[in-house]
Amino acid sequence: MTAPDPTGPDPTVGELSEGRILGRILERIGASAAVVGPGDDAAVLAVPDGRVVATVDTLVHGPDFRLAWSNAFDLGFKAAAVNLADVAAMGARPTALLVALAMPDDTRLSFVEGLAEGLRAGCAELAPGCAVEGGDLTVSATLTIAVTALGVLDGREPVLRSGARVGDVVAIAGETGRAAAGLRILFDRFRDAEGVPVAIDADALGRDEQEAVIAQLRPHPPVSLGPVAADAGATAMMDVSDGLALDARRMATASGITIDLHASALGSDLHGALTGGEDHALLACFPPGAVPAGFRPIGVVVAAGPSPVSVDGTPYEERGGWDPYADWDAGRG
Repeated sequence: MTAPDPTGPDPTVGELSEGRILGRILERIGASAAVVGPGDDAAVLAVPDGRVVATVDTLVHGPDFRLAWSNAFDLGFKAAAVNLADVAAMGARPTALLVALAMPDDTRLSFVEGLAEGLRAGCAELAPGCAVEGGDLTVSATLTIAVTALGVLDGREPVLRSGARVGDVVAIAGETGRAAAGLRILFDRFRDAEGVPVAIDADALGRDEQEAVIAQLRPHPPVSLGPVAADAGATAMMDVSDGLALDARRMATASGITIDLHASALGSDLHGALTGGEDHALLACFPPGAVPAGFRPIGVVVAAGPSPVSVDGTPYEERGGWDPYADWDAGRG
């Protein structure tokens, strides 16, 4: 039997050492912004006002993405985006990502390199100055990407989801429902007779359909508007990852109020806007007259009623949105 050639043009990670894989990743993630960056046992980050905003998100092959639909670059970009949005939703500025990769040993090195390039591009485009500052590599039967994002408040107070007040204007920055439309297209059009995902044929899609699929595979949350909202006096804010109605319900419950959404502000596909997730828009509440540029009003905060969320005054009871435990078995992953 001929031994595998680890010097070939595209070896698998199982044919290489951790050090060689890490070296190829470090070549692609960009310059470090830390006091001590990748290469030691841990990074050392500057924290100007002594407070750190921290969040973590995990993407797992199967429930969170399908390799038949997502290339390595898009996965890296998305892994960055979903975490950067959570930092922004606190009114903070993202400063660093820590990335743990668990990969099957037959994963090609070119895939790992593409993932690193996507992470770098996501940081550069969505949160300039943020970079991958460390992480971990291990082997697993299931490809898993776990990202911890860190951010700083630059003297601001964090914006919580629990601060909405009666009379506030409810506003959103970013899209609602487009990423979910893209997911529906993927499930409806790019699976074989047995339901197994197959490669996307972009030529078979119209322009709007292509944009919806891109929104699903490579979301562009308005990360820079998180601090803008905080500076404008946002009383509550959160990332809309699981659907507008579901996440608005979480904000309303935390704040002890009802969020009344205006159907006329949510576009022609009301159901999609309310239930579609993964656009990673920023949902925020502001005092009247304080909504900053980049946000658009979509409702108002009223006194707590029979439902945490209403639409034009009518309680909205549909659960909708994405719940990984309720929806994975139903095939919505």
